[in-house]
Formats: sequence, C-alpha cells, structure tokens
Amino acid sequence: MAEDTAAEDLKGRAKEAVGAVTGQDQWAREGQEQQKKADAEETARAKEAEAQKARAEADKKEADQRKKQ
Repeated sequence: MAEDTAAEDLKGRAKEAVGAVTGQDQWAREGQEQQKKADAEETARAKEAEAQKARAEADKKEADQRKKQ
C-alpha cells in the first residue's frame, strides 16, 4: 500500500475505533469511509501500474515487429 493511502487507512481505523468507543456513530462512519477511500485509491494505483506495464509490453512487441519488417 502506498504511504499516503496507508496513512489514510490508519487514520480511518483510528477514527472508527474512537467513534465506536465513545458512541459517536458519525465518527465511526467517517472512519469507515476513509478506509474505503484509501482502499479504492490503492486499487486504482495497482490497476494503473498494470495498465502501464501492459502498454510497455505492447510497445516493445510493436517495436520488435517493426524491426523484423
């Protein structure tokens, strides 16, 4: 997990815990939402990294095919 999303996830977990312990449901919900956001951002980063790798592989294959022509 990237450093900033890990920190966001940790803050969300802390906020959720404090909200649960103190009975502040709004804080608990906000903490859960922060965690979901961090997870979504991390998933998006992973998908973008996969896409970049696939583009690089496709570019390499295309360059190799051009060399053979």
